[in-house]
This record gives sequence, structure tokens and C-alpha cells, in this order.
Amino acid sequence: MNQAKKTTVLLTDDHAVVRMGLAAIINLESDLAVCGEAEDGATAARLAGELRPDVIVMDFRMPGMDGAEATAAVLRASPGSRVLILTTYGTSAEIARALDAGATGAVTKDLSNAALADTIRATARGERRLSPEIAATIEDAEHEIALTPRQRQVLDSITRGLSNDDITKMLGISKSRVKQHLNEVYNKLGAANRAEAVAIAMRRQLLKV
Repeated sequence: MNQAKKTTVLLTDDHAVVRMGLAAIINLESDLAVCGEAEDGATAARLAGELRPDVIVMDFRMPGMDGAEATAAVLRASPGSRVLILTTYGTSAEIARALDAGATGAVTKDLSNAALADTIRATARGERRLSPEIAATIEDAEHEIALTPRQRQVLDSITRGLSNDDITKMLGISKSRVKQHLNEVYNKLGAANRAEAVAIAMRRQLLKV
């Protein structure tokens, strides 16, 4: 009976020693229980679909998928789960991508044991928790994104669903130049593809006059 009431946690980290340490911390809490462990995003997505954990604690740097890609994958597999990014390092753009992909929060690995447990509980409730340094870097990055007029035109075009051919005709530039502008926009936004660029542009209101 008591076990059924515990918040279940899936640990995703490519280092077994880290998973072991996290599991020891979490399982000491009477209301938390580790239900599974994964060494990469693909395994996490499979286990998320099977186990339906309340919270998925996710490392950001892993083989195969990064934290943002893995976040999207596990939430497709288990839409009711919450994702907490736990990272040693990661650029503001990368963390922002994970949040855009659906992560509830992001914290650094130097949290105390008690703070980690409290953050997992908050994540299960749907509360966003960001370590102060992560929040600060994300805020700074959002203010620092500077697109050229042409990059802004291209970004506006893809948010309206235009194809590369459409943009080529509309702006009167070559298809290779369109691709170049798109890659520059992706780099500035920290986006991996067209869909992520659109999501970030809408969330941050980058095209709002």
C-alpha cells in the first residue's frame, strides 16, 4: 500500500556510478522510489513507456541523444511523466531546448541530497525548478539573441510554414543562401531543426514587434 503512494523515478545517466549514487539518495526518502535506470535516451524512452514513472531525472550529455532529444522521446512514450534535467554543464541554448521539448525543470548536480529530493517532489507536482545559475544564463541568452534582418525574415517565413522553395522565391535569393540563413538561425537559437526553431521563436516571442 505505501509503495503504491510513492513518487516513482526513472534515472537516465550514462554513468553507472552516478545512477547508483542518485538511486541511493532517492531510495532513502520514504515517499520516493527509483523504478528503473537507463544509460541513454533510447533506453529511457523504452522504459518510460513500460514503467510510466512520475519523474524522469535526465542527464543532459549522453551518447545517441542529448537531453533535449531524450526529453522529447520520453514524453512521447509517457506523456504523463515529468522530466527534470540534472546536469554538470550545458549551454543556456541547450538547456532552453530541453525546456522547449517539455522538461519541467533543470538543476545542477551540485544540489544537496535534501534539495534534490525536494526538487523531484516539486517536479512531480509540475512545478518548474531551475538552479539559479541556469536561470540566469537562460535569461541572459534570451536577451542576447540578435538576428539580422534577413535571418528574421527567414525565421518569420518558416513560422508561417513556408518551404525553402517558397522562401527562395519570396526573398529572391538562392536555395543555398536560404539554407545558410536557416543554419545561422538554428545556431543562434540553439535549435536542432525547423520545428524547434519555430517553437523557440514562438515561446520567446522573437518576432513580436
